[in-house]
Amino acid sequence: MIKIIVDCFGGDHSPEANIDGAIAALRNFDDLYIILTGDEQTLKAALAEREYPAGRIEIVHASQVIDCNDRPTDAIRLKRDSSMMKAIMMLRDDDSIAGLVSAGSTGALVTGALVRVGRLAGVIRPAFCPVLPTMDGGVVGICDSGANVEVKPDMLRQFAVMGSIYMETVYGVKSPRVALLNVGVEAEKGDTLRQEAYKLLQETENLNFVGNMESRDLLSGKYDLVVCDGFSGNVLVKTTEGTALELLKKLKNSIFSRTIYKIGALFMKKMFADMKAFMDYQNYGGSVLIGTSKVVVKGHGSSKAKAIEKCIEQAYRMETGAIGPRIETELAKYSHYDV
Repeated sequence: MIKIIVDCFGGDHSPEANIDGAIAALRNFDDLYIILTGDEQTLKAALAEREYPAGRIEIVHASQVIDCNDRPTDAIRLKRDSSMMKAIMMLRDDDSIAGLVSAGSTGALVTGALVRVGRLAGVIRPAFCPVLPTMDGGVVGICDSGANVEVKPDMLRQFAVMGSIYMETVYGVKSPRVALLNVGVEAEKGDTLRQEAYKLLQETENLNFVGNMESRDLLSGKYDLVVCDGFSGNVLVKTTEGTALELLKKLKNSIFSRTIYKIGALFMKKMFADMKAFMDYQNYGGSVLIGTSKVVVKGHGSSKAKAIEKCIEQAYRMETGAIGPRIETELAKYSHYDV
């Protein structure tokens, strides 16, 4: 059995979305076992209203909840009986548990994972790697998207290696095309950090580095993984998501502005539904924290059941694909270059 913990009191729609997402994931994988952390009475009452494979789900009681107003260091120190910290400690202490999914506080999750769970051998800093849909029907990963605001060139190389293994393992992308986020596509573009990282990426074995990428090409389908510092990556992801949502709002307002547009929209209803599904982040899961010694997946704070289900699927595929050992083996090939 692949055991995965779900923090049921992290996220805007908890615990219902977390529970429903977990049940949906159990139906997808016969060898999946889910552990729910949170208030036992609440979770039992919710499960009593649902049909689920009782033999593959259990509850671990947690009396506290970490919210976004808690300072990460205070949260992991003072709220040890929270649903998130209970999950993190179980992940660390129980070798049979493969991974953790949480839609709770990002800061507390990252801090807890680094302090309590630790890193894979050779990893300088773990990084977040969310995915977004591309215009050709694929996905593109962004690594890092917020875990490391300040980075060094060797960290960007590690993000590229770890992200490539992740894209291949979870999404089946063969020889992922890796790009470095920059202000231009020419090799000499960017500051010292980007220029030094460019050279390292060129020299890295088994890495399909295709050069620099400008932000406007993120969803073009020309790239499978974009490497960047956490500050730039976070801005890139949120700007892209926000622009897509605002364009959908503008389209909807325009359609309802005139009767003739409404009539035309009736004939394009299926197309609009497909477009909405294509741009809905709920269908793409969460942001994996690559580089920790065990699998950690951070769901969006507003994740609904579908997003939680996808997060669990990401964790499941990372474990069955043995992503941790693969990362350690690949990083060991050039660890003597890193500082």
